[in-house]
Amino acid sequence: MEIRAVWRGPVGNLALPLAEWSPSGLRRSVIAEQKRGEAAEAAPGNQPQEADQLRDILRRPEYLRALVFCAVIGILVSFAAFWFLVLLHEMESLIWVDWPHDLGWTTPPWWWPLPLALVSGAVVALVVLRFPGRGGHIPAGGLHAGGASKAAVPGVALAALASLPLGAVLGPEAPLIALGGGLALVFRDLVRAPATESSTALLGAAGAAAAISTIFGNPLVAAVLLMEVAGVGGPQLFVVMLPALLAGGVGAIVFTGFGHWTGLDAESLSIGLPAPPTLDLGDVVWSTLMAVVLGAAVHWIIMGGRVAARFVSGHVVRNTMLCALAAGGCATLYAVVTGRSPAEVALSGQATLTDLAAHPHAWSVGSLVAVLVFKGIAYSLCLGSLRGGPVFPSLFLGGAMGVLLSPLPGLGVVPGMAAGMAAASAAALRLPVSCVVLVVLMVGNSETVPVIVIAAVVAFVTTELLPQGPGIPPFSARPGRAPRPGS
Repeated sequence: MEIRAVWRGPVGNLALPLAEWSPSGLRRSVIAEQKRGEAAEAAPGNQPQEADQLRDILRRPEYLRALVFCAVIGILVSFAAFWFLVLLHEMESLIWVDWPHDLGWTTPPWWWPLPLALVSGAVVALVVLRFPGRGGHIPAGGLHAGGASKAAVPGVALAALASLPLGAVLGPEAPLIALGGGLALVFRDLVRAPATESSTALLGAAGAAAAISTIFGNPLVAAVLLMEVAGVGGPQLFVVMLPALLAGGVGAIVFTGFGHWTGLDAESLSIGLPAPPTLDLGDVVWSTLMAVVLGAAVHWIIMGGRVAARFVSGHVVRNTMLCALAAGGCATLYAVVTGRSPAEVALSGQATLTDLAAHPHAWSVGSLVAVLVFKGIAYSLCLGSLRGGPVFPSLFLGGAMGVLLSPLPGLGVVPGMAAGMAAASAAALRLPVSCVVLVVLMVGNSETVPVIVIAAVVAFVTTELLPQGPGIPPFSARPGRAPRPGS
């Protein structure tokens, strides 16, 4: 007997197996389909039915109407996400650029992050205690695609506005996923579509994808990211994809290397755009070693974030403010030690990464070491206390490490930064395929793809083999219910 969830609304009756809308159920249904397919192949005169079933679903008018409805949701959510990102950017520019200039400073003074951190910690703590959804998931727990809730939208927005522009070392991607999923459900209710488990899962995923596409600027990244976050393939996805990624990366090196060494040309997809110098053995060796170091370092940063999360859960208001103040203190110490802007340690690092890529030689060895140390500590503290996403700080840390190590024999700035960003983001997110796609699109050339792939795989494996440490406190969406350590 098959249980089916029916979505009756403006897009018609979308009747699909309920198992298809949850990762564990999807895996069970895939296994069942495989067994049915094997039995069909064994029976004389029968052929596998998977392709026919897919065509059946795609021909259903209700499914086509669902696609149209999700496209409309994408327009509305993207519009809201765009203006939310604009608001974050304008607030950040006002606080970290305009106000210091108005007060006579070219860059924020060394003490600037401290009062902002206190305000940020206080507001986030109050949101966690008083608002439904507790301001969103704890960043140290990684990205989450499920659990979209329209009741959580105000708290998620307020916590992000209190964290990101005020100096939290976090990015906007996690709040955007939560806001996109929640807003999609708000729009569903506005058109009076019945709320079912299948429609909630479908529209939550569509809304999250539309929102996350605005920050990464590419729907491909959003699709791959949400597939890995949702765990559609389970552990089997990584078991299959890691060898495939690694073999593809090594194969690309061999292919391009032989073409370079022999002078012979094989047909490729190149259309004549300028490219960086061909990768050599030094790029591969140093990128692999750097991936091991970054994988281990970022892993312990994440573990520190989990410890901070458990510390915060003991007394939400006081400990959230202490963690936020300590993160602000890291930015202050960096400014005192280096004489540079504290904003290079505070904030997500997205703007600073662009500056680092454009002017890598403007950073001394001392300033690179200092920003890695202080931003890494601040990142760990913010992961456990404030609200945001883990992507952009990890990309910055990886890029800074790549620039720091670029003078090594045979390693250049471009492959160093590319491999560093791939390694650090894969270690932070545990999503190697998504990180490869994201970094390849950010770097914008195909020559560095092999080291990006190898670095992401090596860092991911390194991270998975290390002790995983304590988990984060149980997440409760109910306000006023602060989880306790050990609960």
